[in-house]
Amino acid sequence: MGVSTASPEKGIRLVTVDFPPVNALPVRGWYELADAVRTAGRDPANRCVVLAAEGRGFNAGVDIKEMQRDRGHGALIGANRGCSEAFAAVYECEVPVVAAVGGFCLGGGIGLAGNADAIVASDDAVFGLPELDRGALGAATHLARLVPQHLMRALYYTSRTATAQELHAHGSVWKVVPRGELADAALELAREIARKDGTLIRLAKAAINGIDPVDVRRSYRFEQGFTFEANLSGVADRVRDTFGVAAAPSPATEEAQP
Repeated sequence: MGVSTASPEKGIRLVTVDFPPVNALPVRGWYELADAVRTAGRDPANRCVVLAAEGRGFNAGVDIKEMQRDRGHGALIGANRGCSEAFAAVYECEVPVVAAVGGFCLGGGIGLAGNADAIVASDDAVFGLPELDRGALGAATHLARLVPQHLMRALYYTSRTATAQELHAHGSVWKVVPRGELADAALELAREIARKDGTLIRLAKAAINGIDPVDVRRSYRFEQGFTFEANLSGVADRVRDTFGVAAAPSPATEEAQP
């Protein structure tokens, strides 16, 4: 259990996340993932990183139960910083990152996949941000990299998901394959990337990041400020404790009703 690395082929580093039962990462898990991806990118022998996961789904976001056990804000601050570091590690990795997404890709999973350079997904993969059902905000920055602006907003406000096939139609998923073929398909793309000159592929990654119209690190940290505000106001706990069931109206809402 945890984050492991392997070198399945020359020039390719495989980073695998395994936090049963649903890959909802604790604070330490986000930092472990960030360290693994950054280390892989710094290794001159690597020309591509494949980010994958064991189990039922790619990623279910943060460990909500870890937050609920914390009487203060330590777990929330840790998760905010840990997610920020993991997402940034993928985006800033010195070589391209291919995300192999199977099953659910939710919350923090969107941050990882949205910051990857390419996505290969299984035909049962779904992508979404159930943040409003969890008393949180964030990763709209990354969902906006996967779907058009208005669809991002609708998905965000409703907590609904989009399928791998839908994202493929939008051009954000490279290839959709049966679940059993996901690992091979991700390696196939990584292998093609890894054939390029190692120095040139690193320059290409830096150049493409440099022309990105959105500063993803700053944009995501801006979103996280509203997550913390929701926690300080108490609305986050009220919603999180229901775990997706509509919360009772806030006092301000009740006063506004006729």
